[in-house]
Amino acid sequence: MKRARRHRAERGSAAIEFAIVFPLFFVVLYAIVTYSLVFLAQQSLTAAAEEGARAALVWQSASTAGDALTERATQACSRAASVVNWLPVAPTCAKAISTAPSGCNNNPAMDCIQVTLTYPYTTSPIVPLLPLLDLAIPTSLVGQATVQLDPENLL
Repeated sequence: MKRARRHRAERGSAAIEFAIVFPLFFVVLYAIVTYSLVFLAQQSLTAAAEEGARAALVWQSASTAGDALTERATQACSRAASVVNWLPVAPTCAKAISTAPSGCNNNPAMDCIQVTLTYPYTTSPIVPLLPLLDLAIPTSLVGQATVQLDPENLL
């Protein structure tokens, strides 16, 4: 008889324990998914900037070396943007052209094109952010790549 009373007194305790523990497990799982998508977006931006830098190596028809560099940098940004077109908002592409004789940091005799992609993650997250989770998320994600070009091979 005593055993039946104890069993009746514990009825529903599993549901209450589940109701207490489930939100914690949900927040942990949601944080894992959110951070993995942040890392995915960061890696995609870096890969897209690298792909854009490789696109800058393709010969462009131009009359001057400056026009050729500008055309290559424009092509680099358009290629980089096409790689990350799956993001909810298109990232901004900034292109920086450094010409000889000041040129690249490690080789001043070369021309450099730097492709920088910036994505505003807090204003356009891939998944909605939980109220306190946005404190640990970066405001923007940046991918950057640089390519060196020999000035003699531009035209």
